[in-house]
Amino acid sequence: MAEDGRLVLAGAPIGQAGDVSPRLREVLGSADVVAAEDTRRLRRLAAELDVEITGRVVSYYDQNEAARAQELLETLKEGRTVVVITDAGMPGVSDPGYRLTRLAVEAGIRVTALPGPSAVTTALAVSGLASDRFCFEGFPPRKSGDRARRLAALAGEERTMVFFEAPHRLADSLAAMAEAFGADREAAVCRELTKTYEEVRRGALGELAGWAAAGVKGEITIVVAGHVAVAGEQDPDELVAEVDRRVAEGAQRKLAIADVAKEAGIPKRELYDLVHKRL
Repeated sequence: MAEDGRLVLAGAPIGQAGDVSPRLREVLGSADVVAAEDTRRLRRLAAELDVEITGRVVSYYDQNEAARAQELLETLKEGRTVVVITDAGMPGVSDPGYRLTRLAVEAGIRVTALPGPSAVTTALAVSGLASDRFCFEGFPPRKSGDRARRLAALAGEERTMVFFEAPHRLADSLAAMAEAFGADREAAVCRELTKTYEEVRRGALGELAGWAAAGVKGEITIVVAGHVAVAGEQDPDELVAEVDRRVAEGAQRKLAIADVAKEAGIPKRELYDLVHKRL
């Protein structure tokens, strides 16, 4: 193991600066290098915490992460302490941090975390949905086709799902989720968590998509209930066979899929994928 070198992944507050721990104040003031996703936001946070950063401050964001990670690795190999801090939440969770962590682990350098607030677990806790088993899916794909395919693959996921989304894409993503998971699937949209204008909107995906169509601002986290298997649920092969039977009788495949899916109580996208896998 490289002697004395230490990488610290520091959790930043997702809203209120007062949520930070005394350890964050200590490590920001003593680190040799602080790698920040946004150096200006870091300076503002340090001022709010009344912390003087004595080490070198460098930028570490998506566009320079690959190159900067190599530079920071060399600093770690020199036996110095490097702190990675992103704009909010934990580094590496839909934020820069993974590449440097991987390099440090491979080089035998000590990696530790200074835990802090997380929008993922905070949203899950306040959503009112099952939290005993969950999965984090990050940001849905931006392109509609890619997004539809990703969500269709999750239609049978039984764990509660947590997503991040940009406010200007929220309505489209919720509509796509309603299509893939069913408009009645329970969900919660958590906006501006822990901030002054925090809002948690709970309801069915179809209702939430309609609400979001008017426009929503702020940092967004979406929590969606998992799929609940229904006793006596029809066999997928039987559903596909029923679609084929109706097509053979003259129905358009698209309409046959929609009708059979509605009767079976499943998202038509799910049945569409089953049918086309067998074509």
